[in-house]
Amino acid sequence: MSQSINKVVLAYSGGLDTSIIVKWLQDVYDCEVVTFTADIGQGEEVEPARAKAEAMGITEIYIEDLREEFTKDYVFPMFRANAIYEGEYLLGTSIARPLIAKRLIEIANETGAEAISHGATGKGNDQVRFELGAYALKPGVHIIAPWREWDLNSRESLMTYAEEHDIAVEQKRGEKSPYSMDANLLHISYEGGPLEDPWTEAEDDMWRWSVSPEAAPDEPTYIELTYEKGDPVALNGETLSAATMLETLNKLGGDNGIGRLDIVENRYVGMKSRGCYETPGGTIMLSAHRAMESLTMDREAMHLKDELMPRYAKLVYNGYWWSPEREMLQTMIDQSQEHVNGTVRLKLYKGRVSVVGRKSDTDSLFDESIATFEDDDGAYDQKDAEGFIKLNALRLRIATGKGR
Repeated sequence: MSQSINKVVLAYSGGLDTSIIVKWLQDVYDCEVVTFTADIGQGEEVEPARAKAEAMGITEIYIEDLREEFTKDYVFPMFRANAIYEGEYLLGTSIARPLIAKRLIEIANETGAEAISHGATGKGNDQVRFELGAYALKPGVHIIAPWREWDLNSRESLMTYAEEHDIAVEQKRGEKSPYSMDANLLHISYEGGPLEDPWTEAEDDMWRWSVSPEAAPDEPTYIELTYEKGDPVALNGETLSAATMLETLNKLGGDNGIGRLDIVENRYVGMKSRGCYETPGGTIMLSAHRAMESLTMDREAMHLKDELMPRYAKLVYNGYWWSPEREMLQTMIDQSQEHVNGTVRLKLYKGRVSVVGRKSDTDSLFDESIATFEDDDGAYDQKDAEGFIKLNALRLRIATGKGR
């Protein structure tokens, strides 16, 4: 340790790993530990973390409800980009990390801590996301990643450490889940256990938020989403806050078997990993947003945005939320959403989201008088198409004439 650490802010869940990290930091670094627990919609009570931290001698404890900030300032901006990583993943875990990194740094500044710490392992993406964000926001911060320093590399060794240091371990009733799970208001992820074999189908009782498409209702559910500047603001005519909107769409999607995903993805650190994800509300929002854009956005602006989307998604996945290039892309994306206003009607049915209607009273670029197959009263002269085609075919005709 080249730097003397007097105080460190730990991203603290209250679970076994981070509880052990508290004690390990106190012993190895002989420093004061500040705990930070964020409620970003993981579906579990976060307040019990306070009692656990107090029992370990922690006096500075931060427990914060960040659900609205998470949805409004991170999820919604990402969905304005229609961001999908590797064609499938809606980035549910990735988008939560920049907010946690930001609060870790802010709390470090408030409390005078020289360092921050997290419980991400040395094999995954989260260590990169936390630390890139932290360094972008506070270049000189010291970061302690216990999984890269200690030799507690198995659950057995962690349990032994907990027993030796009188760290309380909850003995939950029933059989322990074989999966490593991470949840927030946008999604829940599943990794490890039986999923480590990419040929093995995920068991149906693994999924927490959704019924299987086969077990979904036999009658479809119709909803209407109203958009303002690219963000959903009302559901079936009722204005909702960002977090309430996403929470409600999660319930509607889950009830109809929507949002399940099973993929093998490329981690930033180099390995492939198999993961399963439930993103019911996000799946609905993606379909609805694209439908709203199709009606209100200029063709070339929309196509350019689609070309840039994979780059944007890769930046989010790899942890570059606070990079100048992501912020530059975000400025362009947000400007493109100025006229993405209107309402989309969707049908939710047995695992599928179908767009069945879209309208915009103020910003629609759809002109029925031009698009009609009936008499358009001269709004479009079909004879003009001949010159358009010949001009666009000119280079093809020249190349063919040259024998190419």
